[in-house]
Amino acid sequence: MILEVGNKLMKKFIELIAIGAAVVVLALSVVAQQPATTPQQPAAKPQDPQCSPENKLAWYNEFRQHFKGDTAKANDLAKKWLACPVTPAEEQQAAYLKNFVTLFEKANRKGQITDLVYSKKDYVKAFELGKQVLAEEPENLKVLIDLAYAGYASKNPALSADSLSYAQKAIQMIESGKTLEAWTPYMSKEDTLGYLYNATGSLNLQKDPGVALKDFIKAAQFNGKISKLPATYATIAQTYEASAYAKLASDYEAKYKGKDETPESKLAVENINQIVDRMIDAYARAVALAGNEPAEQANKKLWMEQLTTWYKYRNKSEAGINELIAGILAKPMPGEPTPLTTLPVSASGPATTTPGDTASASGVATPTKPAAPANGTTPKPAGTATPAANPTTTGTPKPAAPKPSPKPKRNHTRRG
Repeated sequence: MILEVGNKLMKKFIELIAIGAAVVVLALSVVAQQPATTPQQPAAKPQDPQCSPENKLAWYNEFRQHFKGDTAKANDLAKKWLACPVTPAEEQQAAYLKNFVTLFEKANRKGQITDLVYSKKDYVKAFELGKQVLAEEPENLKVLIDLAYAGYASKNPALSADSLSYAQKAIQMIESGKTLEAWTPYMSKEDTLGYLYNATGSLNLQKDPGVALKDFIKAAQFNGKISKLPATYATIAQTYEASAYAKLASDYEAKYKGKDETPESKLAVENINQIVDRMIDAYARAVALAGNEPAEQANKKLWMEQLTTWYKYRNKSEAGINELIAGILAKPMPGEPTPLTTLPVSASGPATTTPGDTASASGVATPTKPAAPANGTTPKPAGTATPAANPTTTGTPKPAAPKPSPKPKRNHTRRG
């Protein structure tokens, strides 16, 4: 009985499914028979009078004359043709012209980047195109160099991180043996490296003056334009003051201020003096290179004031300063000093007042800051933020905290 009822229900169920399927088929056939709704066509744009069939034909024929020779001219003609409405009969021509424009502009992106960077100074657009190239050619040295300059010269914080990365990668590639057929717009491989290290120094300066200092010193060691600019050496002196000098002077004041002299305090003074000597060397180079160049005279005056201040701190007088300036460029620029761990023989004897020191009340020599320049401010050349505040006449050789964004003068200028 149960089986019989089940069979009847199953039969009824199958009939219902068949009826439902028939309804769906019928509905679909009705829809298929209904006329299709005509979509609303957008209103036709008024046609540019220049886009006449005669003009388009003339542009296309001229394109055919130039596409194997003057490809830039051909590209302009193709773009002008493509800016006009395309009729169904012209679809094959349109496809050909679109392909030509795509290939031409892809092949010429690199040249466009160079022009945008050094001539038009459109650094944002250069970055846009450059990133497209680097996505396909991540080790394109020319584009890396151009974008390193673009981010540095733009002073745009949004480009700084990428620019620093590109400059560092370009340096690594060049120093590993990668070369270019032509280094234009730079004079040579060495000139290029000088600019790249100057860029990384400038981009590192705000977050880490110590790292920036190494880059600036490296930039000055290459035979190129950067090594011949007086601002390069003023920047090195200022960065020494903002990094090594500021730290050592701060440590000295925290550990030894107001206390009797000890071998440890004397060693601290010797390490400070090593840094001051590097600052004197760098300022002397800046003054010597400024020479009689009219555009540098205002900066030269400020650099000379700083040089005199620090020179007198180390030598107690100005005697010999002119001779120092006259002969400084014949000497190789010193690198960063190696920190002393033991006192030099000359400084390890009985406590005496060393050059630049004054005797404390207890008779023990205590280092003092040099006197402040006459204008009461630390020299700040045009476009150059001062790494540290000016020294004052009392206390230990500790400058005020470095300013938040010390920046060197923009040496990386447009090349001729």
